[in-house]
Amino acid sequence: MHLGSIQLINYKNFTAKSFDFDAKINCIVGNNGVGKTNVLDAIYHLSQTKSYFNPITSQNVKHGEEFFVIDGNFTDNDYKEHIICSYKKGQKKIIKRNGKAYERFSEHIGSIPLVIISPADRDLIVEGSETRRKFMDHVISQSDKAYLQDLINYHKVLSQRNALLKYFAKNRTFDTDSLDVYNKQLSQFATPIYTKRKHFIEKIIPIFRKHYQTISNGYETIDLSYKSQIQHENLTDLLVQNLNKDRVLQYTSVGIHRDDLSFLIDGHPIKKFGSQGQQKSFLIALKLAQFDIVKKQSKRIPILLLDDIFDKLDDERVTKLIDMVHKEHFGQIFISDTHYERTEEVVKNTNQTYKIFNL
Repeated sequence: MHLGSIQLINYKNFTAKSFDFDAKINCIVGNNGVGKTNVLDAIYHLSQTKSYFNPITSQNVKHGEEFFVIDGNFTDNDYKEHIICSYKKGQKKIIKRNGKAYERFSEHIGSIPLVIISPADRDLIVEGSETRRKFMDHVISQSDKAYLQDLINYHKVLSQRNALLKYFAKNRTFDTDSLDVYNKQLSQFATPIYTKRKHFIEKIIPIFRKHYQTISNGYETIDLSYKSQIQHENLTDLLVQNLNKDRVLQYTSVGIHRDDLSFLIDGHPIKKFGSQGQQKSFLIALKLAQFDIVKKQSKRIPILLLDDIFDKLDDERVTKLIDMVHKEHFGQIFISDTHYERTEEVVKNTNQTYKIFNL
């Protein structure tokens, strides 16, 4: 799968801009603030139905405009895919594939496999558990439609249960039978979600460790630890045990929406005990492991987006990352950078075809 061309209209800081891409390496270069990352983000948007950096659709419209359009032409072997994403303020976003609009955006997930490595990935370390759950869910959902649907259904029921708890508090009433209906549904969807998350972590750990050692040359032990409240107990029982607590809090305090993923170095949280270099290596290794998993599951080579890697990584890590991309079986790659000469010097050494776009 590769992106042949893209047109951006009123997307973030672009009024109208078109690109015809190389099938292997594409570099978007220019000063800070000219929109390099926005080009990569538009590609991500066509693949994942939303922005990587700002999922609030209305905030992706260029200031002073009322709409945006992203128009992309993809090729998968000899098969063509024409994807259009459009949005007008006050209306619903529309995504069309080969002229047909999706009823549900979830149907598009996995159609265009893609992985991004960005400075924003540091949120996985420093932010709360929701960010790490979204990482797991994003990777699994790209190749497992049943998982994605269970996830959507779980959060729909969760929202309904929370609304009922608020209703009870407001009206000073309580009905356990009504809650039991939601408890059973939550448990029904939670079990396969937990099982697939657990299997995903088991699969990604050895790949992740291999990439970390290659990038860092470090001897420290790194690990991922998946934590879930339903690891040892049925969710239905947990919901019953925490009924009084939920009644006071007016929301559901237990469930797979509380799961977390711990990032460890030598058995300790990397957020507190990892150096800046170790944290960068950790995140790159994690994203490259994601690439391998998506590639294996989809049986297609994902598009790889490398956002601002030269300014955010030291020379040694950049060299190793580009060397891995050159030696291993990667497909189409997009790189954003601020220095034309530096970028050209690096991509020349890959012996791959490339294009450089100077914004």
